Amino acid sequence: MATGQALVQAGFLDAEKLATLLQESNGDLLKFSDFALTRHGVGRNELAQAVGAACQVPVGDPSVGELDEEIATKVPEQICRDHKVIAIAESPEGLVLYAADPSPWRRQQVEAAAGGLRFAWRASDNKTVTSFIEQMFRTSSNLDEIVSTFAGEEIQRKEAEKKGGEVNLDDQSPVVQLVAKIVSQALRDRTSDIHIEPLDDRLRIRFRVDGHLVEAFSLPLSAHNALTSRLKIMSEMNIVEKRAPQDGQFSTKVDGKELDVRVASVATVFGEKIVMRLLDKSKSMVGLAELGMPKETYNTYSKLVHAPFGMVICAGPTGAGKTTTLYATLLEINSTGKNVTTVEDPVEYVFPGINQVQTNEKAGLTFATGLKALLRQDPDVILVGEIRDADTARIAIQSALTGHFVLSSLHGTDAVAALHRLLDMGIEAFLVASAIVGVVSQRLIRKMCDNCKEPYEPGAEELAVFRQHSGGSEKTQFFQGAGCSYCSGTGYRDRIGVYELLRITPEIRRLIVGWATTEELRRLAVAQGMRTMLREAMQLVEDDITTVPEVVRTLFAH
Repeated sequence: MATGQALVQAGFLDAEKLATLLQESNGDLLKFSDFALTRHGVGRNELAQAVGAACQVPVGDPSVGELDEEIATKVPEQICRDHKVIAIAESPEGLVLYAADPSPWRRQQVEAAAGGLRFAWRASDNKTVTSFIEQMFRTSSNLDEIVSTFAGEEIQRKEAEKKGGEVNLDDQSPVVQLVAKIVSQALRDRTSDIHIEPLDDRLRIRFRVDGHLVEAFSLPLSAHNALTSRLKIMSEMNIVEKRAPQDGQFSTKVDGKELDVRVASVATVFGEKIVMRLLDKSKSMVGLAELGMPKETYNTYSKLVHAPFGMVICAGPTGAGKTTTLYATLLEINSTGKNVTTVEDPVEYVFPGINQVQTNEKAGLTFATGLKALLRQDPDVILVGEIRDADTARIAIQSALTGHFVLSSLHGTDAVAALHRLLDMGIEAFLVASAIVGVVSQRLIRKMCDNCKEPYEPGAEELAVFRQHSGGSEKTQFFQGAGCSYCSGTGYRDRIGVYELLRITPEIRRLIVGWATTEELRRLAVAQGMRTMLREAMQLVEDDITTVPEVVRTLFAH
């Protein structure tokens, strides 16, 4: 493929990576572009240049600012989505059309489908074109008319609920369309969680994008009952029970992608609030080397996880990427000669060649009982999805002491605090000290948008924080994202992990057994070479990957 050769010649890919890429994409330029960006670290601008050179088409400028709706909608939404094209401006040659694949064959197809429109073609990359499409064709346009039809259905629904029967909904009913539109828009916006929140005067729907909640839709309260009933039916939850918290899940397909949705409901003052966690099954599993760990941290961590026995803990708050790190670790250590078994709640991604057990409270299969059962299954490596109570912690630690290698996640603020969490659960200090070989703690920090990055003058306070925690950096020029259509005006796009790796050395073991404070443990760990998360995050500022305000917001610098 000519695009691949152009990338190799420019030094952005090596021949081995190109061969893998060609095999993965099977000759499809759209897939090739997508995989080059997501799996092989090729930059957006480099890819656009290579596509332009290969297809002999001028390269479009990615920083075009706000799009003109009148021009963009001249090409129907379906054509834009199917062929990854978007109309940006008008020119004497015709509509200026940015395309992720401007090959002659694709150009013919688009021109035939658009029926008589004239185009001036420009090469672009998959991510830029997709973000323009999402910005232009949002699903909020016809939500109002869907919601207005709820009034009549509400009466039927109330009658059905009184009888305790299931509400009969066909695929074209307004509430089914509403759920489909909310979920598909969320996936297109790179959302991890959808929050459906009843307030006193309206129903607010927010998306968590790159760790930040953004209001997506505001609906009348009349939509609330229908929407929650529909989601509960899909998730096999009890639609009559409105006071007790419930959990469920369902699967669906959006834009040809398989999607698993975990649903949790809880009663608030104004009615039931529902949170949906989206798990995109089509995303490839991230390998340990692609997590973004600094080289020394990666080298030390990969040595730790190849230990024959002992326990490695991954600590951090909800949504910090702990599961991704644990799964990447499993991929690293899984080999045909090992029996690798997991106990999870729920199983987020299914691995080939790994035995995964889903907990089931109703059947009496909890983390603790599941873990006991696994120990009779001759395991080499055990992954415990999460340590939530003393029972699970005790069995996991005893498994590590009896010759198994155990991986687990734990909620905690940092690596040292994770050890104290175990002590707080009532696990004896000598057991913690002898079982655990390492703790990796992590957070996700938003990356500056590379499309609208510009120099700026930081305030005195920002500079003081940077100087204090950056280990004496002499940096004078700082950057920030100005906000553009590619990053939805936030100045940030995508996230990167920040890691803190605590190796349990003999000296640290002695301190744990002596019930040392977190401060004493941290001081010794830093003296022995541990780089704190704050130090790692400031390194990202030094490398112009993120900003000081983002580090302060995520890591709460003191």
